[in-house]
Amino acid sequence: MSSCQTLDHIIAGGDLHALFQPIVDMRDGAVRGYEGLIRGPSDSPWHAPQKLLAEARRQGRLFELDVLCREVILQQFAHLELQGKLFLNVTPDVLLDRKAIHGVTLRFLKEAGIAPERVVIELTEQEPIVDYSIMREAVRHYRDMGFSIALDDLGAGYSSLRHWSELQPEYVKIDMHFVQNVDRDDVKRQFLRSINEIAHGLGTRIIAEGIETAEEYDVIRHLGIPLGQGYHIARPAAQPAQTQEWHRSKRPAKEQAWFPARRSRAEELIRPNPVATPNQTLAETVERFQASPDLHCLPVVDGGRPVGIVRRHELLMLYSQRFTRELHDRSPLRYFMRVDPLLVPADQPLEELSETITAHWQVDQEFVIVDAQTGDYLGMGWLVELLRKLTKLQLHYARYANPLTQLPGNVPINEHLDLLLREAKPFTVAYCDVDHFKPFNDHYGYARGDRVIRALSDLMRRLPKRPGDFVGHVGGDDFILVFTEEEDWRAQCEWLLDAFAAQVGDFYDDGDRAAGGVALPDRQGKPHFFPLLSLSIGVVPIDPGTFDSHLDIAQRASEVKRCAKRQAGNALFVDRRLASDQGLCIADPMPISRLG
Repeated sequence: MSSCQTLDHIIAGGDLHALFQPIVDMRDGAVRGYEGLIRGPSDSPWHAPQKLLAEARRQGRLFELDVLCREVILQQFAHLELQGKLFLNVTPDVLLDRKAIHGVTLRFLKEAGIAPERVVIELTEQEPIVDYSIMREAVRHYRDMGFSIALDDLGAGYSSLRHWSELQPEYVKIDMHFVQNVDRDDVKRQFLRSINEIAHGLGTRIIAEGIETAEEYDVIRHLGIPLGQGYHIARPAAQPAQTQEWHRSKRPAKEQAWFPARRSRAEELIRPNPVATPNQTLAETVERFQASPDLHCLPVVDGGRPVGIVRRHELLMLYSQRFTRELHDRSPLRYFMRVDPLLVPADQPLEELSETITAHWQVDQEFVIVDAQTGDYLGMGWLVELLRKLTKLQLHYARYANPLTQLPGNVPINEHLDLLLREAKPFTVAYCDVDHFKPFNDHYGYARGDRVIRALSDLMRRLPKRPGDFVGHVGGDDFILVFTEEEDWRAQCEWLLDAFAAQVGDFYDDGDRAAGGVALPDRQGKPHFFPLLSLSIGVVPIDPGTFDSHLDIAQRASEVKRCAKRQAGNALFVDRRLASDQGLCIADPMPISRLG
């Protein structure tokens, strides 16, 4: 069978199948949409899409193939009931093809029951764009119908930046060249950082393609790039993942600020708000907004759970467009709602919620608050009220923060410990103290000593934080760490000891570093040798009912810390006594040798 006959067979028989690759929110791993991909017959040389498209181009049948691809992908997307946006690959010359049938994509959408607002036309660059004025007109035509536009493979085509400037897409995909090995390439990181800043200023959403390792994922997330896709997240599949289950096992531990006691949670921000249903008509929804001038938005709730949101200004703007009433008055609201509202668990601390909103790819005035266990709708939260609450909390934190490290001081430390005791859940307290700090400070001066304290506090901030974890600065070279994961604290403490030991040599002059410490006169004027700085950590596991207040915990932690300091070098000392036991240092010693 000739290649022409084979292509004829594929187009005539619709012998194609669709795959979908998730596009996720880099903040929390939630699936925000899918890229629709096409494959030819598995037993054909045209199975690979590149070969199939090249043959169609050679025979002048690219538009016919493109129409078939759109139909297959849209039908399967609807059949699988996938949520979020659908990214459809289209070459620019197809948009400009004179044989183009106006409205064919809208017809496919209507048959599949998909709103145009859920579809993103992804322009893939195979040939250079010759006439931008014609392309701008084609893009405007699709936008007028409700579609969004994405530019594919930024940095890999003929004139990617000019395409961005001329076409002003809603989404831009960064070519995988700049993503692969980004964890080991400073130039690529700077490129991504700059592109993300440009996108933020233009209101464009960046998607990082080709994320294949956990390390790449971590760097992309920390650079603040909002969306991503790649094999590390999920491979293209005929039945793709629709949840973020993958994210719980693959995602690196999230770094967060170490805040004091969790006094305020999102549930304090809940405000009642009318709701809509997915099946109510567009006309009914518009009437509700017109009848209530102060109504800003309507969360769309189905079976008790929020599935979308409609905002007043967006819906009324859509309704004012030509023919919208005639075409869509009786259409269900699910075709016009946004399917990606920010969902906030009611028990989320406000400080963490602030980080969530800051990292979200689109900052809105409102967010939806849901039950942490069931996901059921509870009410709406508003950004302005969150800011008001956070301002009060920050004033409280600042009042008691250590001026050198800006970490919480004794008052927040005590508040946090008492809060955890009231919750009657197990946690672990680690009291950290720098050995030989006073002679070091006397010898080198307070400025060098402050440098040591700040460096140690920076290391503590790098520890992965779970809800309820805490770091406080007691004063001087003393710090308190609180861990809420029973199996996690030991690895964290050991990492801190190793990391501090690896930095210690940098605090000394060359001669003292080579000698392994400093020789100073004692009170009697006799020389005394003080080894390099080391770190001692006394650990007290806290079980419910074993301590009455932070005062009892502070006393026990001080005793165990003294036991740790009796060990030479970096040491971790774990208390194994019950609260009622007497005696000092009846504990589980875990000396750690000093490194470097």
